[in-house]
Amino acid sequence: MASNKDSDPSLGYLTRKETEVKLPRPTRVKNKTPAPIQITAEQILREARERQEAEIRPPKQKITDPSELADYRLRKRKEFEDLIRRVRWNKSVWVKYAKWEESQKDFNRARSVWERALDVDYRDHTMWLKYADVEMKNKFINHARNVWDRAVTLLPRIDQLWYKYIHMEEMLGNVAGARQIYERWMSWEPDQQAWLSYIKFELRYNEIERARGIFERFVKCQPKVGSWIRFAKFEMKNGEISRARNCYERAVDLLADDEEAEQLFVAFAEFEEKCKETERARCIYKFALDHIPKGRAEDLYRKFVAFEKQNGDREGIEDAIVGKRRFQYEEEVRKNPLNYDSWFDYIRLEESVGSKARIREVYERAIANVPPAAEKRYWQRYIYLWINYALYEELDAEDMERTRDVYSECLKLIPHEKFSFAKIWLLAAQFEIRQLNLKGSRLILGNAIGKAPKDKIFKKYIEIELQLGNIDRCRKLYEKYLEWSPENCYAWSKYAELERSLSETERTRAIFELAIAQPALDMPELLWKAYIDFEISEGEFERTRQLYERLLDRTKHLKVWISYAKFEASAMEEVYQGSDLPEDDVQESLREQKKKCLLRARRVFDSAVNYFRTSAPELKEERAMLLEEWLNLESSFGELGDVSVVRVKLPKKLKKRRQIETEDGPAGYEEYIDYLFPEETQAPNLKILEVAYKWKKQKIASEED
Repeated sequence: MASNKDSDPSLGYLTRKETEVKLPRPTRVKNKTPAPIQITAEQILREARERQEAEIRPPKQKITDPSELADYRLRKRKEFEDLIRRVRWNKSVWVKYAKWEESQKDFNRARSVWERALDVDYRDHTMWLKYADVEMKNKFINHARNVWDRAVTLLPRIDQLWYKYIHMEEMLGNVAGARQIYERWMSWEPDQQAWLSYIKFELRYNEIERARGIFERFVKCQPKVGSWIRFAKFEMKNGEISRARNCYERAVDLLADDEEAEQLFVAFAEFEEKCKETERARCIYKFALDHIPKGRAEDLYRKFVAFEKQNGDREGIEDAIVGKRRFQYEEEVRKNPLNYDSWFDYIRLEESVGSKARIREVYERAIANVPPAAEKRYWQRYIYLWINYALYEELDAEDMERTRDVYSECLKLIPHEKFSFAKIWLLAAQFEIRQLNLKGSRLILGNAIGKAPKDKIFKKYIEIELQLGNIDRCRKLYEKYLEWSPENCYAWSKYAELERSLSETERTRAIFELAIAQPALDMPELLWKAYIDFEISEGEFERTRQLYERLLDRTKHLKVWISYAKFEASAMEEVYQGSDLPEDDVQESLREQKKKCLLRARRVFDSAVNYFRTSAPELKEERAMLLEEWLNLESSFGELGDVSVVRVKLPKKLKKRRQIETEDGPAGYEEYIDYLFPEETQAPNLKILEVAYKWKKQKIASEED
């Protein structure tokens, strides 16, 4: 029981243990030193072959009489039948059995074996092929026809069976029979190769009309671009140019929107080119380029350019090149519609061609790609599409209404509550001025100030009104400007300059006073300078001195002191202008006036030096520069000046080194210029006073905090 339980049917009912191959145990090599005589693997193999025993083969049996032959046949048939019973699905056994029967010239038995094999699996076309080959080899033609007929009936989708069947009939000279087989095959609507083989068959026997009829059925069965091109080439080969053209035209009507339409148009154009119909070919190329999507027309563009270079004139070649570049730009904007540089290039290309409809179409497609985020940096390139569109409509197309519409739509599109573009407002306003529509221009600029006020808009609006001579409007605009940006020194200066140009001195002074009274200004030094220059130009030296004093109350900057001193040195220039006194008296008075100016300038310089010495001793470089200016001033006055007064106070320049401090600690030394003033050398105790002054300054600062 146990043995039956352990036995395995796949092993012939033997146990696993009984079927195991026992290999000899590998011997352990004790001496691993190399042998004195070395041998090669080739020697080992040759020696093994020499020692191999001869193969035991069964003796050849010679059959001498019919009884022995009958016994031999009976034995072999029994072996084959037993083998078939065991492995019925093994096709090679059936093939060997049938071929053996064939070798015995017993064809009826061989047919019986083939038929039994086909009963097992009739879908194996190789069995049919071998069966038919046996019949043909032994010249049983009708039997072979019978086999082929059954084969193609049962397996009509196996092309090899049809080809073999037709080949047999054609070799026998049975052309009508072969044609009949082709017709049976074509009723199954096979693939392209089958149709082409049928056509070649008819052409071998010069049946042109029959081949044409087959082509007609072929293009109806398989309406593909390749089929129509083959049909047209067939007609062309037979010299039927009108028929070939008709084929291409029918194909275009049916397959103009097909994915492979590009090949059809190229073949059609090349056909017309061969027929010397250059204009027809050009029209076909242009029709194709207009109807085929740009992504599928790359080869078509290349062929068109080559065609134009060969057959076209200058304009035709340029059109072809433009078409190719247009295709490239279409690809770029299709991949990334927000790449505005590609749109600009595309628009420039279309503008060079000059087709208004196409230019407007490209502009409309470009401006439809609005930036996705409402941030100004994303809109900066996009807004130039609108600007270029408006300028094109105005300058090239000369369509003023469309230009106005473009500006209007652009201003509606921009989110003014987040950001705006002064350029667009100004261009729209200037366009209205060019159209002599002053009211429209004022309306646009007024909307701009109301929705998105900007410096450029105010400046341009004021400039326009000033050119028109509307002073009251300019004043109102300046007031609006300063309400919107009271810290803008440029606006205050320009407003004062306007009033000054109108000789409104008091208004100018009042504007300057309002300006310097503002709590915050972006560039106060320019405003003070403008105010001081105004008072000097008016000859109001006392007012100028008061302004300088007020400015010094706010800042003790070096430039203010120098400017004040220079003013005092030159405050006498217009005093004696146009006087009727004698020349000597004028010269004497002028000399006295110069002395007074020099004294006032010295007083300013003294005050400045005292300030830097006592209140800001750390600003040594500024103090040295101040003394240099004083020295230059004394020199400029000639004999009236006293250079020695200043030279006594000039410092010595000393080169010193100091340690460079970084976050990681000391990082070497650097040289710097230090100034040593005379009082520092004369009174070393002043250093103690300086330290005390610093301590007092720090204490005041800490108390204020």
